Amino acid sequence: MARRTEGSVERLTFDAAAARTTAAAPLPAAAAPAAARPTSVADVREIVRDAIDRRTPLRIVGRGTWLGAGRPVRDARRIELDGLTGIVDYTPGDLTLTARAGTTLAEISAATAQHGQWLALTPWGGDAGSLGATAATASAGPMSGTLGAPRDIVLGLEAVTGVGDIIRGGGRVVKNVAGFDLTRLNIGAWGTLGVLTEVSVRLRGLPEQDASVALAVPNAESALADLLARLRTAPIAPLALEILSAALVRTLGLGTDTVIVARLAGNAEAVAAQRGALAQFGDVSDVPTEMWNRLRVIEPPDASTVRLSSPVARFAETWATASRLAAAGDGVAHGSLLRAVARVILPHADGDLPSAAVDALQATARDVRIFERLPASLWPALSPDVVSGALSRGVRDAFDPHRLLNPGILGDARA
Repeated sequence: MARRTEGSVERLTFDAAAARTTAAAPLPAAAAPAAARPTSVADVREIVRDAIDRRTPLRIVGRGTWLGAGRPVRDARRIELDGLTGIVDYTPGDLTLTARAGTTLAEISAATAQHGQWLALTPWGGDAGSLGATAATASAGPMSGTLGAPRDIVLGLEAVTGVGDIIRGGGRVVKNVAGFDLTRLNIGAWGTLGVLTEVSVRLRGLPEQDASVALAVPNAESALADLLARLRTAPIAPLALEILSAALVRTLGLGTDTVIVARLAGNAEAVAAQRGALAQFGDVSDVPTEMWNRLRVIEPPDASTVRLSSPVARFAETWATASRLAAAGDGVAHGSLLRAVARVILPHADGDLPSAAVDALQATARDVRIFERLPASLWPALSPDVVSGALSRGVRDAFDPHRLLNPGILGDARA
């Protein structure tokens, strides 16, 4: 493996085949060292290099608010990044910001609001989570269908690989040097290619008005499909357009029936015009915009979450499936009409899912479901633990040949 620099961007080149020959499974440690809490990228590098020497796997922790997401990580020493915080660079005129990975989204929101700006990353789990974890998991919330997911918003990053190298991809400006895209490679890799230490993002100006309204929806699947088809051609450009199950509506205190909630933003005329357009489809009522933050943190710590996706034109079918799953497990459901993705949140009973919910999940087609959280015992049964593909294995071998970083969270690579 070698490093080279092009312009201001540090690049990594590798021979995947050669790297694969050096891969070694971590040996079980007799006594795992205490959790590490670095405060600089140099600290992170030393921790990783020590882990290589000891063959000790590392469990990467941002703020610890969402550790139940993803597959369980095998026994490992924790490297906690909550000490790696602070805004490194903020240029309001360029609408760009760089912060250390452990910085919370709430801290960034407070800093940018003073300049009439905001970071349009609103992942499920709320603003107590860290910028690094949001990028590492590619978490996308209710506004991602309009304002973009982490891969659209993150401009660059810094990370320490599983071989102890510091790498940098992208930069702190919107336009950047062409080359190997280390930034997008690491977004959504769940820390398996490197410990993220710094992230650069693009910002947006805060809208003049930000209002939310609820639209009543029919119960029949065919009637809902017709409504959704007409909404897709309506003269609206909402920041978010979410359907909420009746149980979730009651939990949020918004009423008793299933509704579609739209977040409208812009100047006064634009917001009024969009509200009027939605009123053509049925009764519209105002809801507090704070509802979106409450929706993002609605999941209890002891719950399972499954995501269902489909083509936009078939979302009514997907919503019907989500509704059945929620009913089977006494849970709640919501879905993005802009992305055609539904999420079902199923509470646990005594630390596990009720058998009716497990049966319903097993009956759901595998090609439409992705599990965000599950009890550890159900991962092997519901989501086979295998990473396939020579390219995926080769990339992992190059960046983390010893399989030290979050081992098991994306499954085990097998030939």
